[in-house]
Amino acid sequence: MAGKLKKGEASSSSGGGGSNHRGESVVVDTGENKSSCGYCKSPARASIAHGLWAHSITIDDYQDLLDRGWRRSGCFLYKPDMERTCCPAYTIRLRAGDFVPSKEQARVSRRMQRYLDGTLECKKPGECIENPNASKDTRSHTHPKVSSSAAKESCSNNNEEKGGEEKIMHYLSDQVDNAVRGCSENGEFPDIQFPKAIVKKVLQAKRKLLVEGSEDLLYSSNIAFQIAATIRRSLPGENDVHQGRLSTHITDEKGPSPKLIAEKLECYLNQLAKTSGLLVRACNGHLNFYSATKQASLYESAQTVNISKGSAAGSESKGCGVTHSSQNAPVKRRRLEIHLRRSSFDSEEYALYRRYQIAVHNDSPEHVTESSYKRFLVDTPLNYVPPKGDGTVPPCGFGSFHQQYVVDGKLVAVGVIDILPRCLSSKYLFWDPDFAFLSPGKYSALQEINWVKENQAHCSTLQYYYLGYYIHSCSKMRYKAAYCPSELLCPLRYQWIPFHIAKPLLDKKRYAVLSDVSVSQDRESLPPHVSEEVMEVQHDDIGKEDTNDFPMYDDEVAIDFEYESSDNEQNLVSVDVEDGNIGNILIGLNGSRVRFKDIKFAFGSSERSYLEFQLHRYMRVVGEELAERMVYSLE
Repeated sequence: MAGKLKKGEASSSSGGGGSNHRGESVVVDTGENKSSCGYCKSPARASIAHGLWAHSITIDDYQDLLDRGWRRSGCFLYKPDMERTCCPAYTIRLRAGDFVPSKEQARVSRRMQRYLDGTLECKKPGECIENPNASKDTRSHTHPKVSSSAAKESCSNNNEEKGGEEKIMHYLSDQVDNAVRGCSENGEFPDIQFPKAIVKKVLQAKRKLLVEGSEDLLYSSNIAFQIAATIRRSLPGENDVHQGRLSTHITDEKGPSPKLIAEKLECYLNQLAKTSGLLVRACNGHLNFYSATKQASLYESAQTVNISKGSAAGSESKGCGVTHSSQNAPVKRRRLEIHLRRSSFDSEEYALYRRYQIAVHNDSPEHVTESSYKRFLVDTPLNYVPPKGDGTVPPCGFGSFHQQYVVDGKLVAVGVIDILPRCLSSKYLFWDPDFAFLSPGKYSALQEINWVKENQAHCSTLQYYYLGYYIHSCSKMRYKAAYCPSELLCPLRYQWIPFHIAKPLLDKKRYAVLSDVSVSQDRESLPPHVSEEVMEVQHDDIGKEDTNDFPMYDDEVAIDFEYESSDNEQNLVSVDVEDGNIGNILIGLNGSRVRFKDIKFAFGSSERSYLEFQLHRYMRVVGEELAERMVYSLE
């Protein structure tokens, strides 16, 4: 019967469909399928889904199936039974043109750029080195590189290194104090006594990339906050802020602003870039000092300041070491290439997949086979549609693709995707474990979103980025909500509901009819901070990000459903199924395509009743329109 599965008939990168024909969809109904759940780790086979085995499927039909909650694993299509399965999975998507990257997502892009620029290295998985020009002995230290003579002195013992850094911080603190005095003398700050500035070293573990580019954050000061507090205490009344006693350049509606004060000090400190190789930036009230040139002669600058205060003889003797500083080693830039290729087996990709599954997901080597890889990520039922050049198909065409990320000729990641009339649907990502520090899952998602934006010029209907399934009860899945503004598919009415509206329902129960919520009412009652919270949701703990960056499409697993047809199915004909004209379902039988109404009397009474039950159930899960369009194979 129709429940039998003919796995041998699956093919890689199915052809079919010329420029004016997109082929046909031929599916075999496998009925209800159960499997163990990889999310709640239930010992029972509690994950329940309806399954179809697709011999071929058009890109239009698969797009419509996605919009009814279906996904594919190889040639197997599945749709969770949302009311019965242990972990309801909601299809999640994002309109690419509306995407707003979060701070963390922006940091991922900047980190990759720094790696490509040659200013970020990784000695081994999880260990990032910020200063690639440092010697092997001192490379992991956070203090800057010094001249050759100074380096020998600095490395002779740890006390001298520490002393050198203290001189740097004293030097920078003096420069900030000079800037504060300059602001006071020019009338920018009131003529009162301000606290001394303190510049502190930023520990490597606490560094954050606050600006774009290759700058290396080394030191920081919060003097602007202290200045603002001192000014407030000196004012006899709040109204004095608006009575001209203070420069409007350092005040806002709330009074003295640390942010504006830091920006003013930044202007006075710009000369540091020339004298010490430092770049000074004001960031949210903090004064941050970056090594912009990688010559990083801060230790030398501190020595120079001390020399100028000493005797001329002392200056000459010490100045020699500063003058003859060694030149920088050349920065090695890297080249990233992204290749989009039709889905097919590639031995290099398989080797990378095998390494990834064993190292990241702890799969046993004997289970990561070439055949399982092909079934999971290479075989596809989608009929390829070539480009037409008429604005209806992107230059690559429609179908299943592997997006390869290649750095200096080495394959480091592969994204498995489907490109459809209305979306790019992400299926899976696997990557070189040595590159975990670059968060390849997040980076590839950003690239795929940008791909959709860029290709809208070639195909106006291509607007969405589908991230697979979202399971609210699974913490590993919640990172998907960080790609804003996302929408979830209502499992009953198949309407798209903004995530921030669906979230309160899912907080209460796993399965919810999302479209029951009034969009307008929820928007009015939504706390103003909710959207910002969603923006900052991350898919795992920051501390674990680099070593366990879950693939963007972790909902897609190598499906291992137990194909089963219930012994009681013939007794379930009375079950309430969606009414529909099953007579118009297209049946594939003996090489022919006929409507069920034209052949139903060719079956015996009991066989016809059983088939009618199956067809009612099939129409309920795929919808009446698709049921009449796709071929329901009985062969």
